Amino acid sequence: MKITFMGAGSTIFARNVIGDCMCSEVLRDSTFALYDIDGERLEESCVILEAMRQTLGGYGSIECYCGVENRKAALKGAAFVVNAIQVGGYDPCTIIDFEIPKKYGLRQTIADTLGIGGIMRALRTIPVMTDFACDMEEVCPDAIFLNYTNPMAMLSGYMQRYTGIKTVGLCHSVQTCSETLLKELGMDDKMEGRKELIAGINHMAWLLEIRDKNGVDLYPEIKARVAAKMDDSEFSDKVRLDYINHFGYYCTESSEHNAEYNMFYIKRNYPELIERYNIPLDEYPRRCRNQIAAWKEEYAQLVKNGVKKHERSLEYASRIMEACVTGVPYQIGGNVLNTGRLISNLPEEACVEVPCMVNGHGIHPCYVGALPVQCAAMNMTNINVQLLTIEAARTLKREHIYQAAMLDPHTGSELDIDSIKKMVDELIEAHGDYLPKYR
Repeated sequence: MKITFMGAGSTIFARNVIGDCMCSEVLRDSTFALYDIDGERLEESCVILEAMRQTLGGYGSIECYCGVENRKAALKGAAFVVNAIQVGGYDPCTIIDFEIPKKYGLRQTIADTLGIGGIMRALRTIPVMTDFACDMEEVCPDAIFLNYTNPMAMLSGYMQRYTGIKTVGLCHSVQTCSETLLKELGMDDKMEGRKELIAGINHMAWLLEIRDKNGVDLYPEIKARVAAKMDDSEFSDKVRLDYINHFGYYCTESSEHNAEYNMFYIKRNYPELIERYNIPLDEYPRRCRNQIAAWKEEYAQLVKNGVKKHERSLEYASRIMEACVTGVPYQIGGNVLNTGRLISNLPEEACVEVPCMVNGHGIHPCYVGALPVQCAAMNMTNINVQLLTIEAARTLKREHIYQAAMLDPHTGSELDIDSIKKMVDELIEAHGDYLPKYR
């Protein structure tokens, strides 16, 4: 069996996902095809993964494919394709996505999922993923495409609506959501045997139910403990806890992400909110710089001292592959089209995050029903932007980029329409050949 990893220069992430596969008796004999357009980073991944393969018994094999001209060969015959690309990288594209909006007074924290940064990231990534889909339809039409690249809902939704490739979007914020909340609130004793239901959209899926092993609803105790954390000046996850206060439910992704998915917390006319909620502006560029520096040091140490034996992570990818190959069911939280109104008060064309059962026949999303109306309303503020961005990518009409930015809750609450259009035009020009030509 062949497992192809697109964007294998994402070294740490490739190490987790491919390492997990190497830990599986079902998957370890596979051919692991690594693909990237950056030869240096691809070589680093190959060195680390080959060393890891040896420490795990030397099963399977690793192949490397560099450059667009070798992409089809990397994909040929694959049963599973894992996607972790970042088009334009930190420099220049992430820097552009932060610095140009900053000139207009628009501040961001992560800018990879929503907001003007998420919109631009989607617009430069969708054309590349469309090329992947065209190649896959020719050389591995039955492969399952496991997307880890953000903006998750925009990219997965585009693939699901406009290509013939079987696609599911995966995000590790689902499997860490309730554990994070309980630990933060000092409720570690409630974790074992807990039962939960999570549904919504990527990075804003709601912890709708959480019960202990005896079936007792934990939300009353959670809500009683939230106030103490909100008063803690050192605590950093305040936005999500504030969601509990005002919307009744906790959500999957961190506060530094969710701070920019709405119109409430990052406001230039209310700078005291940044301090009150401990919001880390410009967090993603800072994180990128730190990760790049840390990886160079870590890589040197790994080459010098050897790779430790990999322990299987929480990532879903290898579990999905196992379930598809063996037929033994496994439940995930997956990003899929809302076909048949899995979430009944969100639109069918939306990409939603819901429980999915995986078995030998593939990935089967589960019906959830209606979200609490306030949660659906919050999701719709994000879905509006996602659908317009997808429409922009599909039609190449610049007006849809303007509209996506205008309806983005953070952008629209901070800037007037003329400023938004000027900012979009400047971003398009700055990104140059990373974007197609918009009419």
